Amino acid sequence: MTSPYKPSEAAKRLNSLSPRRRTVVKAAAATAVLAGPLAAALPARAADQAPAFLHGVASGDPLPDGILLWTRVTPTADAVPGSGIGPDTEVSWVVATDKSLTNIVAKGSTTATAASDHTVKADIRGLAPATDYWFRFSAGGTDSPVARTRTAPAADAAVPGLRFGVVSCANWEAGYFSSYRHLAARSDLDAWLHLGDYIYEYGTGEYGTRGTVVRQHAPTHEILTLADYRTRHGKYKTDPDLQALHAKAPVVAIWDDHEFANDSWSGGAENHTEGAEGAWSARQAAAKQAYFEWMPVRPAIAGTTYRRLRFGKLVDLSLLDLRSFRSQQVKVGNGSVDDPDRTITGRAQLDWLKAGLKASDTTWRLVGNSVMISPFSFGSLSADLLKPLAKLLGLPQEGIAANTDQWDGYTDDRRELLAHLRSNAIRNTVFLTGDIHMAWANDVPVDAGTYPLSASAATEFVVTSVTSDNLDDILKVSEGSVSTVASPIIRAANRHVHWVDTDRHGYGVLDITADRAQMDYYVLSDRTNADATSSWARSYRTRTGTQKVERTYDPV
Repeated sequence: MTSPYKPSEAAKRLNSLSPRRRTVVKAAAATAVLAGPLAAALPARAADQAPAFLHGVASGDPLPDGILLWTRVTPTADAVPGSGIGPDTEVSWVVATDKSLTNIVAKGSTTATAASDHTVKADIRGLAPATDYWFRFSAGGTDSPVARTRTAPAADAAVPGLRFGVVSCANWEAGYFSSYRHLAARSDLDAWLHLGDYIYEYGTGEYGTRGTVVRQHAPTHEILTLADYRTRHGKYKTDPDLQALHAKAPVVAIWDDHEFANDSWSGGAENHTEGAEGAWSARQAAAKQAYFEWMPVRPAIAGTTYRRLRFGKLVDLSLLDLRSFRSQQVKVGNGSVDDPDRTITGRAQLDWLKAGLKASDTTWRLVGNSVMISPFSFGSLSADLLKPLAKLLGLPQEGIAANTDQWDGYTDDRRELLAHLRSNAIRNTVFLTGDIHMAWANDVPVDAGTYPLSASAATEFVVTSVTSDNLDDILKVSEGSVSTVASPIIRAANRHVHWVDTDRHGYGVLDITADRAQMDYYVLSDRTNADATSSWARSYRTRTGTQKVERTYDPV
């Protein structure tokens, strides 16, 4: 999403000799001298210490017979993320059915090298379905923490229920990741979904923090090179709350724009100046390489995050990549959102999604979707609300009826997908979405202009941000004050929207049975407080066969 704090492209060029720009250029050119400044991403360690697991352990992409394990070993004190140095180091792992690791069912080893930033992945197979396992890595006499993971149910299993944590949009500098801590404290998650913006690319102080950098990230300049992206991922992985959640349940992750640069598309990004910041192709390749090194994600097609996971007869989960193949976002006076030659998915991915939804024999079809698919119109927002909302959505502040970075900017793809759902009588499709830094519960109408007379083809649950600025942060007003005014206006102009909270930070818990899919929305007391409490805010569900959202008055 576009930041209200990001200078324009023209301003960036005019200030190309500013101290910040000189810092960026110098950092991009000086990747051979990285150990000192990049050490800020790690806790201090004595030079003679044994290898260490400073970035925790994680698992992801559960299958009925397998799981992907991840860690990063720091072999020597100077082999920090992004340094490109450090000796080859043998790393072993064990997987067991008990937390004390006495009943070992799988083990193996590999060599961590500087070529992969000393990250390690182990794709374990031969496991039992719907089973809890514990695992640990070891190197040079040092053991990692022991972590829990869980496999998916067998493909033909009659699954009574599933429960997923759901998060997106975690700006390191804006606050603490208490949402992760509260999810980690639960003992009932089959997995958790990260719907994008796991990291942010900006330099320190450049992205919304309500005027206060709560904690500084590394590197401090905008990330451009492979070393930069590795360092930023490494900094995030030092967060104790994030480490705790990764150690508690497997993650299923997709990327959005900030894993690359703001409002990215296949050929560039709003937050990228070709030439001054290198070639977009090189920056995109660096961002993707670092992402796959640092995330427990199994790319189904090389270089993308679109793939499909199955959880018994209950759920198919289709995961999208809405950045690698999309056309450039439409600007005012430059093209049309309805242009059939423009795409958000790319032809191959859209065909893959349609085929998978049609062929699915599960009760529910979930779609991990990084930007909102439900149509959204400003309606008659007052000027004081229109300006900050336009900033948050990355729109011209003069006003426009669509967020062109979302599916609203690619209406032909959306029209084709929703028509496919309707014409093939595909029921129980639920889009799970992040990006917008607000919580929403939506029907997805075939024709928003005539809704509710128009049919609803699907439903959508949008989770708010972990820490990234929402409307009250941009306006610097008390939490809830903007939502009290804006929410009823937004709903009046968008009758398919059942609820929107424009102001609070938090996470969702999605609970699924054969009868309904329910999203419980939780909010944090204060993103700037490392000990922030969590409380239930609201719950919405869609009952099987209805393709509509309804409020329910208790969390699961």
